[in-house]
Amino acid sequence: MGMQERISEIHEAMVKELLGANSTQNLEDIRVRLLGKKGELTALLRGMGQLSPEERPKAGQMINEARAKLTEMLEKKAEEIKAKERAEALERETIDVTQPAQLPQIGAAHPINMVMDELIECFTGMGFEVLEGPEVELDHYNFELMNIPKNHPARDAQDTFYVDDNIVLRTHTSPMQARAMLTRKPPIRVICPGRVYRADEVDATHSPVFHQMEGLVIDKDVNMADLRGTLNAFAEKLYGKGITTRFRPSFFPFTEPSTEVDLTCSSCHGKGCRICKGTGWIEVLGGGMVNPKVLEMCGIDSSIYSGFAFGIGLERITMLRYGISDMRLLYEGDVRFLSQFRK
Repeated sequence: MGMQERISEIHEAMVKELLGANSTQNLEDIRVRLLGKKGELTALLRGMGQLSPEERPKAGQMINEARAKLTEMLEKKAEEIKAKERAEALERETIDVTQPAQLPQIGAAHPINMVMDELIECFTGMGFEVLEGPEVELDHYNFELMNIPKNHPARDAQDTFYVDDNIVLRTHTSPMQARAMLTRKPPIRVICPGRVYRADEVDATHSPVFHQMEGLVIDKDVNMADLRGTLNAFAEKLYGKGITTRFRPSFFPFTEPSTEVDLTCSSCHGKGCRICKGTGWIEVLGGGMVNPKVLEMCGIDSSIYSGFAFGIGLERITMLRYGISDMRLLYEGDVRFLSQFRK
């Protein structure tokens, strides 16, 4: 077969293949088979050495012309295929902006943290400073400086988690009050939020780990009226106008006199409902005047200074605020429950 016939055969075969090519990869395979190092036209060029000197110029010209035409055809086909692939990609990747989006799940603050933040905002607005301290505490700060001696029932191992004889998991955040009185001079106005630990069985109203926020004010001429005014302001901030406090006599080792504090039921506003059991009041916290003995143990002259302290259970406040009947829901991490509180 002559050189011209062979070139024509290669040309016709390639035209057929190009017509059937439908992807960039197909086209590349054709190019390599034709123009690559082992391609058909390349083989013809290498075979020119077998031709006579008179035939070589003409054969070379024919091969180069064929190579140029076929290369042009490949480039043109490549542009067509790229345009087609681009159009298909645009159609495939088109975003329907009218279709409802599937929003990602976003976390939210825990209801206890939400209430804690609100209380912190309330009390710092009244001039209180926030103090935080260790959850693993020395017996000296947790009990002794709070007027709870060695033989006091509150030290019972059934109520307190002991690390050793002198170290406990704090049973309240009062140790930070003692630390404040030992390291600062009056006037003192602090709140101490955080986790506390008691050896309680888990049920709808108890947990071995829960949260408290305790407050302390030490200054000259501080009295129970100041305590009530502070707590009334807190109650209205948390539950709205018209919510007030009621004091009932009680006993705490670190306050004297001591009081249990009830708030007007935020559900019925004092009219009586199932939540307050018809009384119009709900017990929320405890407090009282700081025991003079506690002041003296912390180096504060009780003949000059007086003070009040209070302790708020954040779980109880949270449950009342949101109508939660089982404390365990706050700790189980059920996203279906927690997502209700997203702001």
